[in-house]
Amino acid sequence: MRQRVKVLSLVLAPFVVLFFSLSLGSTGYVGISDLAHYMWEEVQRLFGKELARATTDIETILWQVRLPRILLTFMVGAALAVSGGVLQAIFRNPIVDPFSLGISSGAAFGAALSMLIPLIPINLSAFLFGVVAVTITYFVSYAGARTSMITMVLAGMIITGVFTAFLTVLQYLSDPYKLQAIVQWTMGNLHTASWDKVQTAFIPIIGGLLAIAAFRWKLNLLALGDQEAMAVGINPRNIKFIIVGLATMITASAVASVGMISLFGLIVPHISRILFGPNNQIGVFANMSIGGTFLLLIDDFSRAVMPFEIPVGVFTMILGAPLFIYLMRKNAVNWNA
Repeated sequence: MRQRVKVLSLVLAPFVVLFFSLSLGSTGYVGISDLAHYMWEEVQRLFGKELARATTDIETILWQVRLPRILLTFMVGAALAVSGGVLQAIFRNPIVDPFSLGISSGAAFGAALSMLIPLIPINLSAFLFGVVAVTITYFVSYAGARTSMITMVLAGMIITGVFTAFLTVLQYLSDPYKLQAIVQWTMGNLHTASWDKVQTAFIPIIGGLLAIAAFRWKLNLLALGDQEAMAVGINPRNIKFIIVGLATMITASAVASVGMISLFGLIVPHISRILFGPNNQIGVFANMSIGGTFLLLIDDFSRAVMPFEIPVGVFTMILGAPLFIYLMRKNAVNWNA
């Protein structure tokens, strides 16, 4: 019964938070009572009742300003959480995430480079440099037939530092207008969300998430080790290549859409494992739901706590660091939780 309640909460929680987020705005216009009244009128129209249409302002705020931001935020949160979860499972390392492996910094450099020199689309540039970063990290930490947990983290830190330095060079070479856009984007901003960004991110993120979900049962075998996976007829190298490629694709698409959001891909997988255990068959879906819902709540907080909007990446770092320290102190950051 308890497990059923948890699974049911995974399904219902995103819709509850989505409704709450639709009613939240910096101006206080179109609050929760206005939204409930508007939705009730729409339901009545579905059953043929003739009612006067809502004002254009309300529909514009709900469908052109808030909804695309909510959908983009949920997709990005789900992408970062799932990416972190599968990377931790594949590399059998509880402190691996897209940021620590250099994927986020590589994608950030690629996106910024495309902003400065628009020769190729931002998403494609972010993906290519994300792949370059994680490839370098893997080969630097590769020793014999396996990768060392410590050397992988150290290699990821080095590659992250290198691409961060490259990003700083781009900022130095940028004109003031592009510099302002790049700096705001590196802090993780969602205020520029639009239907165009939702459409651009939808195919790579949703497609990547569905593909990872199809491989979720193989993640359990990879988490046991290469020898155990080969014993049941799984080629671990090919599966790792595919899944790491998918994780890089959804991470790069998320970074290209909203910028860098630190620590999120590290924290959420641990929360999912604490609540649902290490089984990746449910863990993938748990990361989707918890990641999207959690980032929505953080974004709601970032919009409501101050009269002006604070970048969501700032809050993920402020909230994520103490939470990770708490989990570490409680010995929850391990493979026995």
